[in-house]
Formats: sequence, structure tokens, C-alpha cells
Amino acid sequence: MDVKVKTALISVSDKTGVVDFAKKLSAMGVKIISTGGTSRALSDAGVSVVGIESVTGFPEMMDGRVKTLHPKIHGALLGLRDKAEHAAAMDKHGIEPIDLVCVNLYPFEQTVAKPDCTLAEAIENIDIGGPSMLRSASKNNKYVTVVTEPGQYGKVIEEMKKNDGAVSEETRSDFARIAFGLTASYDAAISKYLNAKAGIEYPEKVSIAVGKVGELRYGENPHQSAAFYKLGASGETSVSSGRLLEGGTPISFNNLLDTNAAFELVKEFAEPAAVVVKHLNPCGCAVDEDITVAYRKAYEGDVISAFGGIVALNRTVNVELAQTIMESYSRFGKALGAGGFFAEVIIAPEFDADAVEIIRTLKTWGSRVRLVETGPVDRADIDCGEYDARCIVGGMLLQKRDLVGWEPDALTYPTKARPTREQLEDLRIAWLVAKHTKSNTIVLVKNRKVWGVGAGQMNRVESGLISFKRAGEESKGCAMASDAFFPFPDNVENAAKAGVAAIVQPGGSQKDDEVIAVADKHGIAMVFTGKRHFKH
Repeated sequence: MDVKVKTALISVSDKTGVVDFAKKLSAMGVKIISTGGTSRALSDAGVSVVGIESVTGFPEMMDGRVKTLHPKIHGALLGLRDKAEHAAAMDKHGIEPIDLVCVNLYPFEQTVAKPDCTLAEAIENIDIGGPSMLRSASKNNKYVTVVTEPGQYGKVIEEMKKNDGAVSEETRSDFARIAFGLTASYDAAISKYLNAKAGIEYPEKVSIAVGKVGELRYGENPHQSAAFYKLGASGETSVSSGRLLEGGTPISFNNLLDTNAAFELVKEFAEPAAVVVKHLNPCGCAVDEDITVAYRKAYEGDVISAFGGIVALNRTVNVELAQTIMESYSRFGKALGAGGFFAEVIIAPEFDADAVEIIRTLKTWGSRVRLVETGPVDRADIDCGEYDARCIVGGMLLQKRDLVGWEPDALTYPTKARPTREQLEDLRIAWLVAKHTKSNTIVLVKNRKVWGVGAGQMNRVESGLISFKRAGEESKGCAMASDAFFPFPDNVENAAKAGVAAIVQPGGSQKDDEVIAVADKHGIAMVFTGKRHFKH
């Protein structure tokens, strides 16, 4: 059933496009009721407006807190036009139906995101009348059209022009569904803020407000559907806040997971760093004063695994770096008979325009590489309040993010041998890489370059053997990191056979004394961090 729009109530915080929308409604004979700043904006633009106080018989009061909370508004929205009792009540109390509500809400999330936002300011930006009208109109979408964002204005006007001023039942129902999602998300943001203010980490009820960015081609596998959603108010530089510059094929579910893994690791480093990730695990990572050198070292750490992987950098991609990336992948791709370059995503704070053109010109693998530009990385903007959420069937696990990095003041040195300054630097890199690698993990680093990674094995010994095999002769002199303590000395024995010079691990095993004794026997310097980095 199409419902002709004769009266509309417009009250918006975001006034983008609202004047043009109101003018078009007015031109079709729609009576427009409005409030406060919206009413002034429309009147100043020459739109004929009926003030809300003329409808309710009450002025706006209490600093605008009370203006639309009135039976003549909510009765006009909730009344069932085909029910005799409702029609009689509306007639008795002089309630004229409202056919369209155009409301967007006070900018609560934007307000509380400001560093200097006070509790009083946050409270004043909790919208009450707006969500109430949206819910009333949405509940009665059989008769009322509810418009919540400027992007919907065009569709409403188009339908009204085609249907003699009417909006279709399908659109009314769809817009109501969207409105209920908006009010739920709005309340979730308020709840999150108030819980944080009260110091409540895990409240009785949790709603996580995210907005849909878009549907993906599929999930982890082609038979699984998927979509990407983004948190509304995170100020942290991340994959979610990044901008897609280049990419013929749409970014996928697995691409986003892998790109996040790569970028979160590269963010750990203040100095120029490069990371290559494949299937959520780093297969290459290096640090250097020159970002191009860092990339080359990271890529060469495991060129086979790097093929088809994710490249993450924490510095601008200039022409030299772009050429190096493209040429390194192309050489290996051609050697495999694969036709040239193949990396899924390159993510960096910035891409020079000439660098983008080089990548666009040189890529040869079905135009698949995507470029994601994030903007500058600032560790001070890390969102410490964000949950690490994991879903299980029928439930959800929430924990605080693992934001512990390298803590020099917390280190202890239990062995007779002490690491050199160079070894300590390699241990730092190995420890940070281990943090971002699936447990059980062993990571080998030498000269600020990852040489071997053993990831995700059911026992730590196996992870060590994989890393030693990957590094080969380069194991000699390496610094080794284990994401958790050694329950037995066997890993250290194997490390000694491979020529490892220094080890970093959490410590805390019942057999620490035996582990330390084996390290001393082989002259290996060992460092305890006191922290574990399991990553399931």
C-alpha cells in the first residue's frame, strides 16, 4: 500500500542536503513541521515551516530537552489510520497525522571522541526526542515513512514524484528496519561510554555498535557469505580506517584478516619496518633505517611464502620502494611461471602519486593488488578500550586487547651469559613478531631480520624445528623468541644445536632451573619478559 505524504516533520542535527529535500517536499504540497535550528535553517532558505510549538501548544523548554515529547507528535506518528478507535482519538484530541519523519540524532559518538569532552557535554548530546520519534514512526511504518540519513532523500523524492506524492510500502518497511538499527547502535554507543566512565570493563549487557561498510565476495570459503562492519568512533589508525586506493578485484574476507594482522605488527615499530603476512602469520619482518632496505630484508626472509601475501609498511611508499616491491615479486613470480607480480594487498600510511602509478603500470597478475592507505601511525592513538571479541557457537568471548610490547624495564637475565646490544635488539624484534604469530610459535631473528618462523603447532618443539629448518644455516647466531615458557629444556637443546645465540621467553615454568642450566651449558644468553603472548 502506497501512502501519500501530506505532512512531514523534519528535525536534524546533520543538515547536509536537508534544505533541498524540504524544498522538494514543499513543492509537492507537503506541510513541513520543524524544530529549533532546523526550523531556522529551512525558514532562512525560504521554506514555509510550521514550528513544533504551534502543533503541541507548548514552547520548546528545558534547553530544548522537551519539544517533541508530546501526544500531538507521537499520536500523529503512532495512530493507525484504519482503526476506528485510533481515528476517533486523533479527532477528539485534534491530532493531525504525520506521514513522514526526517530525523538524525545528536552526534553523541563524535562528541565523546573529543579529548576534552566532559561528562556534562556528553549527557547533553544524548538524544531523547529523536530516537523516540524514530521508534514511533518505525513501529507504524504501515503509514509513516521514517528517514534517517541524507542518502535516503533522493529515493523518497523519486518515489513521490512517480507515485503522486506517495512512498511505497517496501521503502517504508526498509527504512524502518534501518531506523531500528540506528537507534540500537546509538544506545550501544551511549552504554559503552557510560561503562567506560564508571570503570566497568565487562558490563551486564554488551552491545557492540558497528556500521556496515559493504558485503564481501564471500567469507573464508566461497560457500560462506560475509560482510565487513566498522566500529563507529575508533580514532585509531587501522585497516578499518584505511582508504582503498587501487584494486581491480574487491578486497576479500581473508584479505582483511591478513591485512589487519600485517598492519598491527608493523605498528609495533617506531623505526622503519616492513612485514609480510601469509595466512595470518608473519613470514617476513625486518627493521632498518631505510624503509626500502627493511622491505627487501622482510621479503627475502621467505620469498616462497611471501608470494600471494600481504605487504605492510610503516612509512610512505615512494617510487624507489614501489619499484623494489614490484620487481621483487615479479622476479619470483616469473621464476615460478606465474606471470609476474602477485601480492594481495600493500598497506602503508601513504603512497606517493608516482608510486601508485608505478604499481598500476607494473602489476601483471590480473590487476589484483589492492593499495590501502591508512594515514600516519601514532601509537598514542591506540584504543585501549576496544574489545578483542571472539565468537563461539551461541556466545561470545570478550577480552582486552594484548597491547603489551617490549618492556625493557621488566626484563630479567637469569643466565650467566648476557645478550649483547645487537642481540637484545634482535630479541626485541623476535618477541614482537612472536606476539603476532599463532601459538605455539618460535621466531628467529638476526641482523634485525626474521629468518625463521614456526607457527601454530600443537607442541613448541615442532615449532622450533620448523623455524630452524626455515632459517637453515642462518640459525647460527640468531636470537630466538618463544611466545610462552619452555615446559622442558628440549627446545633449548635444539636451539643450541642450530647455533642460536640468545633466547627471549616469558619464564615461569616449573622447570626454569633446568632450562637455564641447559642455556648456561651452551653459553646461550636468555632473557625473561614475565609476560606471555599466546595467540589462538
